[in-house]
Amino acid sequence: MKNVKLLFQPLVLLLASSMLLVTCSDKLEENDGQLAADDLDYTNMNDMVLPLYGAYSATYTRGWEDPLLLGVRGDDVNAGGLDDQPLFAETDLYNYDKTFWMFNQVWNNFYSDLAVIINTAEIVERYKEFATGNNIARADQYIAETKVLSAYQHLNMARLWGNIFIIESTRFDEEVSNGVDTKEEVMQYVSDLMDEAIPFLPDVRPNERTDIPGGVTKYTALALKAMANQELENYQEVANATGQIINSSKFMLFNDFYELFKKPGKLSNESLFELQFSDFNQASGATENHLYAPFGPSNWTPVVEGASNGWGFYEPSLKYIKFMLDRGETVRLETSVLFTPDGIAEIQSDPAYTNLPNLVSNTTPDGDVINNYVRANFASGKHYLPSNQLTEGRNAYGSGKNFLVIRYSEILLMYAEARTRGASGTGMSADEAVNMVRSRANMPALSGVTTAQVLNEKFAELAMEWGIRYFDMIRVNDYSELSYEGRTFSADKELLPYPQAQLDLLPLGSNN
Repeated sequence: MKNVKLLFQPLVLLLASSMLLVTCSDKLEENDGQLAADDLDYTNMNDMVLPLYGAYSATYTRGWEDPLLLGVRGDDVNAGGLDDQPLFAETDLYNYDKTFWMFNQVWNNFYSDLAVIINTAEIVERYKEFATGNNIARADQYIAETKVLSAYQHLNMARLWGNIFIIESTRFDEEVSNGVDTKEEVMQYVSDLMDEAIPFLPDVRPNERTDIPGGVTKYTALALKAMANQELENYQEVANATGQIINSSKFMLFNDFYELFKKPGKLSNESLFELQFSDFNQASGATENHLYAPFGPSNWTPVVEGASNGWGFYEPSLKYIKFMLDRGETVRLETSVLFTPDGIAEIQSDPAYTNLPNLVSNTTPDGDVINNYVRANFASGKHYLPSNQLTEGRNAYGSGKNFLVIRYSEILLMYAEARTRGASGTGMSADEAVNMVRSRANMPALSGVTTAQVLNEKFAELAMEWGIRYFDMIRVNDYSELSYEGRTFSADKELLPYPQAQLDLLPLGSNN
């Protein structure tokens, strides 16, 4: 069990929750998924929160491969690391090998998390049987939180593989025997699950929670509901859900786009959901970090001597960079891309881009110098933490950096797209929503925005983030955008094949 609970409570609760979850896991294995009544003291309401910490820990401690696999097929991202992970590079080229270890690992990551999350809900249900007064409402809230965390896992899996198993209980054999549900059924399940959860969730921003700072709230659930309905192309429901978030007046864009993705942007008023990490501002001892090295340049000269480099596995595409230059983007381009000298030369090899703005530099605004390296010509600035923001003594790439998952800018742009597709809305027009996002980026206002313009705005604003661009393009069947830099995309490439290891174990069939 990781130390993520230190973000919420003293170490004693960390240790207690760790012991609890290990015990629960062992007992579940012994009892075919059923936890015996005498394993825990369900009358001790002080302990009811402990399994919930475990559910958050499972969600936060994502494998490094998860965001890479979700995002690499978009035209905003290219795979680096050709020498180390050739099948990852092939995935970026839409050549899928179902024996690739990463497919199976990500599948296992999500379903392992679901096992912890669903187990948490069942444990809290047992506490609820003995609860009285305010503890009944607290149990209902905790169960609702597990539903949000479960929805997040199901949504991502269905985006990758389409037809998957919906898991609602720890009777896993029974759940699997029911067979897979279609992608559409999974998305409707996510939407309905959020309807169940919303009445019991805190009506606050995540950063306003004092019991579990940064924990999910009503608005996280509304965001996931909107995402699921966007996949279903039910744009009125998208407008309804995002409209509630907007009309709450609780969220606002962080004023500095560059710092949003760094330590100053942690748990900002823009965040509806983020994975939380910390080194607790100490040079040694407990730490809770995501492994950001795959995103980073494998050769740099940091301002802080000894700061570790990355692996070079996640490269902003040249197409994206030229798209941003053509738009006159400054703030978002400088934030999103780290340039090497070779990368700058590659851009300038096109006569249309000989004269580049000063922001196209291999020295970041914080003074870190990005050197040439074999695996890529560019690196993701959104996953970069300046070396001068590292805690003294902590040299791992990105140490202590949070991982943003759902931002208010995405909510505004989902709302705007839904409005351009004919959905009704209250309190804001599509133009107003788009222009709020553009204003922060120092981009001029638009009027009469079209669906195409909103999708372009999402490309500029949300590139390199969780595959948003890729899933947008396959949703609107714009295969021409994904056929770039020598790639050819077709409908049969939308979903990853099931991992061979899972085909050997489970009644999956084909998802294509």
